[in-house]
Amino acid sequence: MRTGGYQNKFKPVGDSDGEDSMTSIWTEPKFGIGQRAILIQTEHGNVLWDCITYLDDETIDFIKGKGDLKAIVISHPHYYTTHLEWAKAFDCPVFIAKDDEEWLNRADTDGRRRLFTAASKEVVKGLTAVKTGGHFPGSLVLHWAKHLMIADSFVTTPSALYHIDRLPGTTSYAFMWAVPNMIPLPPAELHKMWRAIQPFDFESTHGAFVGQEVRDEKVKGRVLESMKIQTKAMGWDKHAVLEESWP
Repeated sequence: MRTGGYQNKFKPVGDSDGEDSMTSIWTEPKFGIGQRAILIQTEHGNVLWDCITYLDDETIDFIKGKGDLKAIVISHPHYYTTHLEWAKAFDCPVFIAKDDEEWLNRADTDGRRRLFTAASKEVVKGLTAVKTGGHFPGSLVLHWAKHLMIADSFVTTPSALYHIDRLPGTTSYAFMWAVPNMIPLPPAELHKMWRAIQPFDFESTHGAFVGQEVRDEKVKGRVLESMKIQTKAMGWDKHAVLEESWP
């Protein structure tokens, strides 16, 4: 049953290997900031990356028709929304970094939440939540095969989608403590974020909004390049993050 004229939309991410198993889910008309969730279908069970507020029977039927959910992973507190309703509807756990526990404002009476403290957590075989911190102390990305779901941990810049023949100094990602207020993260945080993702290989990133897919076999290097550009732009000529290299 739809409420207030709202409706969730579904669109395959699908342009490269494995992406036919990924579906963007978002609400129209736009609700809040208009972020998406991503349904990831795997042979070991389906995972929902991030959460949107609106949940109706059509959405429940769509996801159950794809094989239901084995887990939900939420990147950071801005997207906690109605995660307990989603977890109850699909009878599955929700994985959240314990570092951000203070932002939870509803009691989990059904015991759905899984608050973890480790640097990474395999939520379903082959899908690993990685704690980067930065935007929030417990901000997460999700690694699956050669894909990295990034939400607001790494903010996809418009120029990320036009990487051919770009001028030097053009970023693909920004790393922000506060996105609306344009407050960037300092180099020390960028370095910790890089070290968090360094062990994981990926050739695409998938941002917070529909269409924010960056596909490039060298995209991991572009993350590091963007970190270095931001560091230098803040006036740092020497810092440990500037000494990092890839591959």
